[in-house]
Amino acid sequence: MASGPIQHATATLPFDAFWSWLQAHPNCIIRAGTPEAVLYDDDDLHWHFSAEGPDTFLVQLQRGKKLVGEMMVVPTDVAFVQGVSAEEDEYVFELISQTQADRVALYHFVLSHGYDAQQRATPGRAVH
Repeated sequence: MASGPIQHATATLPFDAFWSWLQAHPNCIIRAGTPEAVLYDDDDLHWHFSAEGPDTFLVQLQRGKKLVGEMMVVPTDVAFVQGVSAEEDEYVFELISQTQADRVALYHFVLSHGYDAQQRATPGRAVH
């Protein structure tokens, strides 16, 4: 993500653990995106997760049944997820691609709270 400097790393976790947790917290997402585009949450919008097979996940932002925007996440491109406390009440999770020569945040999710590994919730049912 190309925003301000990273301030405090809070967690490094595997993609699978993060993805399962994220799906339980759609109402906590403030924004999500890539280096090229960002989807912003709003009161009349909701987040929807689906899979286009095992190799591509979709994150959709919808108003009712109308698609407002979507981004495709390729899990095999993600080496790990880095959680960062960016600003008050905002927690940034960067999905990092890593090669021997480079490390890049391919996707990011900004939530209203940090990651809690102890929390077990049904997808879409977490309340904060």
